Amino acid sequence: MMDLLRLIDDLQLDDKVQALPSTTLPPITALLSKLQRRLIDRPPEPGVLIDGVASFFRAADHHWLFDADAEGVVSAYVSVVRALIGCASLPPYDRAQGAPPEHYANAPILATGACAALQALLRKADVAGQDERALAVTMAVAPHVFVYTVTHAQEQPWTSVPSRQAARRLQSLLFQAGGWRDSAHMLTGEYGGEGLLGAVLDVLQPQLTREAWQWCDEVKFVFAWTLFQVPRPFLAPHLPRLLGPALLLSDHHEADKSTLGVGCLHHIVSNTAASELRALNRAHVMYDALFKHLYGTHAGVIQLSLRCLLDLLPVLESPPASVAAPPAPRRACRHDDVLRLLLTHMEAEHKVALRRVYAQELPAYLQKMGVCVCRHLGRLTRVLPAYLEVSDGPEEVTRINVLRALEIILTAAWPRLATGVGTWLPCLLRLLVDTTSDPLLSPCVARQLTQRVARCLTLLDAALQGGLQCALKQVDTSCCTAEVASCLAVVTTATESHSHCHGHNFSDAPV
Repeated sequence: MMDLLRLIDDLQLDDKVQALPSTTLPPITALLSKLQRRLIDRPPEPGVLIDGVASFFRAADHHWLFDADAEGVVSAYVSVVRALIGCASLPPYDRAQGAPPEHYANAPILATGACAALQALLRKADVAGQDERALAVTMAVAPHVFVYTVTHAQEQPWTSVPSRQAARRLQSLLFQAGGWRDSAHMLTGEYGGEGLLGAVLDVLQPQLTREAWQWCDEVKFVFAWTLFQVPRPFLAPHLPRLLGPALLLSDHHEADKSTLGVGCLHHIVSNTAASELRALNRAHVMYDALFKHLYGTHAGVIQLSLRCLLDLLPVLESPPASVAAPPAPRRACRHDDVLRLLLTHMEAEHKVALRRVYAQELPAYLQKMGVCVCRHLGRLTRVLPAYLEVSDGPEEVTRINVLRALEIILTAAWPRLATGVGTWLPCLLRLLVDTTSDPLLSPCVARQLTQRVARCLTLLDAALQGGLQCALKQVDTSCCTAEVASCLAVVTTATESHSHCHGHNFSDAPV
């Protein structure tokens, strides 16, 4: 019988070797201890050693590998798996200085070999079936294997197609060996048992610091991916350990990492009870972190921050639209603060990408404000007409969203808009003419704009109790296109019951 220790030392194991008998072999723990030291020593050719480990696990008898009489076999396997993963880990470097092109050249090769070795071990555990020691080993190494598969299963600079495929195969085998359906089932246990999220966080914890992230870029993606797999209500018990790294990641100086961090915060807000978020002032801390992002210049970070704030604000205070009118003048709240800052940035912004983001997120905030939007009508009256005057491309995303915002304002604050007809009516009519005369607009986009303009004109006429009819009748249809005349006819028909004039003065509204 060949000596397994010699086979590992010489790295000459054949994949086709028969399962070796375990009657005369040394205790598995003694061999695992030597194997761990070999892996920790980081040999000059780690790939050869890793391939030998894979061959060893394939050749050994599963009864001997999970010897029930061996003391400390579970901890020994955890140490070996950690050493194996460390031997194939990504080479560290200072992220502030950037990595040279060849830095990750060997990483996919080592990852493929390590995945093969871990697959061989898990297959033996799966073959052992309901053996208690094999199941204990699987559960003990699962957090480490899971983190490793997530690191290499996604498209990243340190992965290749073969390494990603190997990592995904290893992950599927891990779920099979542990009796889990998918990653969410493994992490949460759902309602049938305890999940491994806490154990996975134990593996990640040493690297979830500002100092460690400078050298471990991959842990950011592993942490975020893991967090996104955990739904309500399983986040709450681990919230203290999740919120800190998410805030730290959102504060990253690189836009893609910051975007990832804000996404983590949004997932926490969406999947955690309000009482848990309010405890220990967590919601206030998150609000301050997100509000700070609104002063940035990256469109993606700002958009995600605005959406996260929209879900976080009801945790901190009741939306203004849902509160009954107070006997005294209403005090400004955080909803007002966010909307005020949003309008301030909209008024001065000239970048198309940011203008689109602001216009896209504005309607949701106006909907939350309800009639309390009256506090901001002065600035809205300056900002929205300016946005309607400028085209932002063939899809007209900005104009369509601004018209949505105007519909909300006309519905919620219509008593205050009667005096502003001199601003809104010329603006809407100019947009109608521009839309119908622009040959570059697709029929679908032109139809959307026309319908929304008609809707706004109808709402404006309702706010004036039919008084807009007098102004619309002054339009000389012989000087405009058939599309404009048709739209105005739709408006007058829709408000036929208010067609009489109420004596409003439109002298300052050039039509």
